[in-house]
Amino acid sequence: MDTYSIIKSLHVISVIAWMAGLLYLPRLYVYHCEVQPGSEASEKFKIMERRLLRAIMNPAMIASWIFGGYLIHEIDAMSQGWFHVKLLCVVLMTAIHMVLARCRRQFEADANTKSQKFYRIINEVPAVLMVIIVFMVIAKPF
Repeated sequence: MDTYSIIKSLHVISVIAWMAGLLYLPRLYVYHCEVQPGSEASEKFKIMERRLLRAIMNPAMIASWIFGGYLIHEIDAMSQGWFHVKLLCVVLMTAIHMVLARCRRQFEADANTKSQKFYRIINEVPAVLMVIIVFMVIAKPF
């Protein structure tokens, strides 16, 4: 195996882990909305949300960016049209990650003001971005 293949594999693995978290964390928030702040269930959700974000999502996002940066350089992606669409989607995915992290801090402080509906909707955004990203990388339409 050459270095490029190893880095590409690590990029795919880190993106899968990041996506898993981006799809799961908002679902936890939906369920967290159903319980009384300060309750035993609420405290359990806080632990789950914190561990998911800090132990899986944050490292996976950072690894995705690092390995992706290497790949951008290796294939001269900046000169390819499809890459600009992908990069925009990855930036939006990172923004969603940051929104979810802020929501976690609000839950942690028992100060959530958002509804289950909000979390159900935001739960769909990473999936839509993922579809666009996959089509850009595989089909390279531009």
